[in-house]
Amino acid sequence: MAKLTKKQKSLNEKLGDNQALYGIDEAIQSLRDLSSTKFDETLEIAMNLGVDPRHADQMVRGMVVLPSGTGKTVKVAVFARGDKAEAALAAGADRVGAEDLLEDMQAGNLDYGRVIATPDMMGIVGRLGKVLGPKGLMPNPKLGTVTPNVADAVKAAKSGQIEFRVEKAGIIHGGLGKLSFSNEALRANFDAFVDAIVKAKPSGAKGKYVRKISLSTSMGPGLKVDVAQVHGG
Repeated sequence: MAKLTKKQKSLNEKLGDNQALYGIDEAIQSLRDLSSTKFDETLEIAMNLGVDPRHADQMVRGMVVLPSGTGKTVKVAVFARGDKAEAALAAGADRVGAEDLLEDMQAGNLDYGRVIATPDMMGIVGRLGKVLGPKGLMPNPKLGTVTPNVADAVKAAKSGQIEFRVEKAGIIHGGLGKLSFSNEALRANFDAFVDAIVKAKPSGAKGKYVRKISLSTSMGPGLKVDVAQVHGG
């Protein structure tokens, strides 16, 4: 078993205090110092919000572009015809089609991170509701994935745009990039993600909105971030 460095021992002692609060930059650096895996871990965020998503006026959902990217390659499928199809391909879509793409997905070929459609294609896409819905891939106008501007939507998906959606317990999870990113790049992604959540505050939210924030890595512990450092919470 590898010996712990002085820095890791110090961090482990601090981790023994379940109430310890970390500054944002301190949490990012501490998780980096604690990481000992051989793969490039993802920095993950969990936010506890003062909402009950069972009520429509307390749902928190949307898209945010992480300025430093995600560190992942996103496969994008687009339902479009003619000029729109050509534009989607030129923008970097991995697969573009209509009835042929419908049949392909019905056959179980769903290895995509984002599905986009032009409005006129929703008659076809609607037939995939039971297939795409459970995977969170159903195109949605509110999320910008049903749009006549498919080229822009493809570019956004490829450049670090991610979807967020609050879960039943009022928690939102998200990936903020890889530990191979610089601390500054991860901080920029953190700020963009939290800012998007704050701006998405629903009308039905009561009391304190951002209640808790924790950062972790794929294999690391969760560190509580001082919410007082987050503006607009």
